[in-house]
Amino acid sequence: MQHTAPMTHPLTIREARVDDLQALVDFSLAMALETEAKHLHRETLTAGVSGCLAVAARGFYLVAECQERVVGSLMVTREWSDWRNGDFWWIQSVYVVPEFRKNGVFRALYSEVRRMAFASDQVCGLRLYVEKHNQSAQAVYEKLGFDETDYRFYEQEFVDPENP
Repeated sequence: MQHTAPMTHPLTIREARVDDLQALVDFSLAMALETEAKHLHRETLTAGVSGCLAVAARGFYLVAECQERVVGSLMVTREWSDWRNGDFWWIQSVYVVPEFRKNGVFRALYSEVRRMAFASDQVCGLRLYVEKHNQSAQAVYEKLGFDETDYRFYEQEFVDPENP
């Protein structure tokens, strides 16, 4: 059973930096295993996170810190909507260290994304996706005002057999 203690120190939310790379990679590895029982390839993931940190057009990460320890993060990517003449910001790769869950870490990260989106005249909305069996995450997102859409997502993944 997971123990969550009340936070006694304030959170700081900031954009991720290159020195956050290992925490972001570790979080993604843990999140994929926990939510989808997937084992990601560390080298590929490290290159992917590095690529986002290095090229602003790909997106950005926010991290939550408590006493200088990164305890949560999320990534934001952009999707152009011709219908709305603006960008949807997609919230992805959400992770909160288990002992810091249920303390408002995701809410603080989300609040900062929402503040940033409202401050931009180019963002027309926020979107996210969630694994269909992750009921606890769905409840959190609904509590924050997200609505389930009528869309289903399909994908066609191009996997390199040499680099799964």
